[in-house]
Amino acid sequence: MSVILHLETATKNCSVAISDSGNLLALEENYSENYSHSEQLHSFIQKVLDKANMEMASIKAVAVSKGPGSYTGLRIGVAAAKGICFALDLPLIGINSLQVLAGKVNTPENALLFPMFDARRMEVYTMVLNEKKEILKSTFAEVITEESFKSFPKDKKWIFMGEGAKKCKSLLNADNIEYRDDLRYPSTAEMVPLAWNAFE
Repeated sequence: MSVILHLETATKNCSVAISDSGNLLALEENYSENYSHSEQLHSFIQKVLDKANMEMASIKAVAVSKGPGSYTGLRIGVAAAKGICFALDLPLIGINSLQVLAGKVNTPENALLFPMFDARRMEVYTMVLNEKKEILKSTFAEVITEESFKSFPKDKKWIFMGEGAKKCKSLLNADNIEYRDDLRYPSTAEMVPLAWNAFE
């Protein structure tokens, strides 16, 4: 078995999962406006272990969101991950939270993905991926204006997602842009394949 524990705490969604060889076994998550990660994270870890009928000793690695995202949320997740890895002498896998969010999309051909997190005022953290989920531009900060992202081809469909995308709606509304308001926060369900690839 290649069992990985996954922790996603970069946003208001506290998410924990257990996987084996890239297959999701158990998932616990909860969205809270109050960032209740410190109260929920460790109980979620125990719940996914119980659901998967496993002990902590079964884990071979821990994957954790490395941001961008909430400083407090990330600190809680990384501290828990490092503690487990130190205690059990396990490898720690850092996964980009925007890349996790992009994993939620069933991407059409000839599309670009723009997962976005709110960075206050009119700024977002984003990255750009193609339809194969390959990174075209790594994480960067962007102050949203009518000129944002103009270097990317407009003959492709642009899919905007994440809580930061709402800042774009008033300024960027071309026919090739699709806003996925249903995809706001990353989940460890989509962290599983990324962590498995990194583990291998």
